[in-house]
Amino acid sequence: MENIQEYSHKRYNPLTGEWVLVSPHRAKRPWQGQEEEPSKEQRPSHDPNCYLCAGNTRANGETNPDYNDVYVFVNDFSALQKDSKQFSVNDGLIKAEAEQGICKVICFSPDHSKSLADMNVKDIQKVVHTWQSEYVSLGKQPNINYVQIFENKGAVMGCSNPHPHGQIWSQSTLPNEVVKKDSQQKAYFKTHQKTLLQDYLKQELKLKERLVFENRAFVVLVPFWAVWPYEVMIVPKQPQEDITILPREETILFAEAISVLTRAYNKLFNTSFPYSSGIHQAPTNGEDNDHWHWHMSFYPPLLRSATVKKFMVGYEMFGMAQRDITPETAAQTLKHLADNLY
Repeated sequence: MENIQEYSHKRYNPLTGEWVLVSPHRAKRPWQGQEEEPSKEQRPSHDPNCYLCAGNTRANGETNPDYNDVYVFVNDFSALQKDSKQFSVNDGLIKAEAEQGICKVICFSPDHSKSLADMNVKDIQKVVHTWQSEYVSLGKQPNINYVQIFENKGAVMGCSNPHPHGQIWSQSTLPNEVVKKDSQQKAYFKTHQKTLLQDYLKQELKLKERLVFENRAFVVLVPFWAVWPYEVMIVPKQPQEDITILPREETILFAEAISVLTRAYNKLFNTSFPYSSGIHQAPTNGEDNDHWHWHMSFYPPLLRSATVKKFMVGYEMFGMAQRDITPETAAQTLKHLADNLY
């Protein structure tokens, strides 16, 4: 497959059924000598003006408890309403349907100065346990059929508060990206009696071209079809519908994978690396979801330095996703950094 590193081509994403244009001739190397000064940003462990810090008052007048570990609360400005009225509009091509849901905020740590990359693995494990319990508790509610766990890190990703936190949005129907992955995985499972990612991992572990890190339970890799320059996916080696199936003794290994990746990101351009991350897993609709193989994706916008970003504009907005740096080159760079951290 030497041509794939030299000439423009399309790569297929079997999870979504979509393609990405790759133009390797435009950028032979992801890092062409730029040297970034280490970030000088220093934040206090407690900010009296931060509405997420322990003991502080939020915009709605409620006061946060003096929490010591992970803290979860219903978003004061939820995008979805639990008590939204049921209604529909069906007038020719004018269609709308009511959508109910619950949005929560999850503070990873009481320490305002930290991010996941700065937390020890056992503290990240507590975040994983909270993700598991929230998936269960939200998913049990009769009008909740999907639970989306995600994090926006960094102002460039629209994060309005630097306090280490993520969000959990749960809703009555499946969002667009999940519908694609549900359909693609279901079709593959029906044909092969195995999950799509189960077979994909076999190929990746054999080729070892896009691997960043692995431990006994997880593989961290740049997917063959990656869109963002340093996009990465964390996948459990054993097929699991959702994160609740992850054995308790393996939650520390998931936390380790997150720790290694986020620390490698920070070292890449000597900055607190921005990204959007999210876990895609089986719906909570009570149906047979054996075809699902959960995974966590990281979509970072940085391209060549802490100040050079990849924007989805022009052709990407009107045509299809496009990238210059090949996933293989990005994986090699990240693997080198991860090897020095593990």
